[in-house]
Parts: sequence; C-alpha cells; structure tokens
Amino acid sequence: QVQLVESGGGLVQPGESLRLSCAASGFILSSYVMRWYRQAPGKERELVAVIASIGGNTNYADSVKGRFTISRDNAKNTVYLQMRNLKPEDTAVYYCNAFRVATRDNRWGQGTQVTVSS
Repeated sequence: QVQLVESGGGLVQPGESLRLSCAASGFILSSYVMRWYRQAPGKERELVAVIASIGGNTNYADSVKGRFTISRDNAKNTVYLQMRNLKPEDTAVYYCNAFRVATRDNRWGQGTQVTVSS
C-alpha cells in the first residue's frame, strides 16, 4: 500500500521538544522533495519546512527558524521534523508531503496533532 504515515505528535508544555516522523511505504522517499505543513484551527495550511530530494538543502518558515529541523533518513525511508522550544502558537495538525518533480506525484499523510499548552 502506498502511503505516508506521520507519528510523534502529542501534548507538550511550552519550551519542550517533539520529534515527528513521516514514514513512507510503497514508494521510495529519496526521489521526493519532502515538506512538513501545519494547519491550526481556523487557519490555512502553512508550509513549515522543506528538504530537497538531492543535496539535502533545507528551508524553513520564519516562525520556526532556529527551533525546527527537518531531516531525512533514506535508508529508513523516513523524514523527521525535530521541534524544539515549542510555543503555544505551534499548536496544529502537522502533515507530511512528498512531491516528485519528474512525475508531479504528490502524496500526503493523514496528519498528527501537536498541542503546546501549559
């Protein structure tokens, strides 16, 4: 079955950390540009972080620069989002996206909830 499955979300206090995982099955992630998006209640989905398929270049939304790190482990067919110093405004459903430029193949995971609250 071809799918992306996110995990690692949960409830944390401000200042704490979480690591999200996005595991692919049925296709090879190494050929895909990988992105993490998030969507808070009542807000549009926003791009949080992206990592290139080749070279590993990364880019981040200004709101998470210096706190979040996206990485990929092609051997495990998995992408990660390390989130540090979490803030209440980081509360959202986080989605993993895989996009292959050559074929325009575009895949989404089901999302994982991150809640930052004291």
